[in-house]
Amino acid sequence: MGAATGEARADFRVCNATQNLVGVAIGYRANAGWVTEGWWHVEGSSCKTLIEGPLSSRYYYLYAEDAERGGRWDGPVNMCVAEREFKIAGVNDCFARGFQRSGFQEYDTGDQGSWMVQLTDDPAANGNGAVTGTGGQ
Repeated sequence: MGAATGEARADFRVCNATQNLVGVAIGYRANAGWVTEGWWHVEGSSCKTLIEGPLSSRYYYLYAEDAERGGRWDGPVNMCVAEREFKIAGVNDCFARGFQRSGFQEYDTGDQGSWMVQLTDDPAANGNGAVTGTGGQ
């Protein structure tokens, strides 16, 4: 028996099932209020952990851009993003504070300790790709 066989990973991961480099931003509610963070660069056919350890919030919000083709994986929840690496407190008055606003997709992780979102190419989704989230142990 290997030492790691019974261990459950607890984190929030994004897997990029496309062949292109993707930039990813995440939003969540912290003790002090809403926070958005980015950019994680996720190479094609790879995964990256955005939050390490057991998930402390039930809802997480994700926005991603295809760095090569310009497609987006977005949603209806507006939050702030910046051009370069960022960690932004608050989701209001994005433009007035010198940030951009993007639409994030909400993920209800329930009581899962970890979550994985897979970004895929999906021509049926107007070229924006499909986003699927799954819980895990």
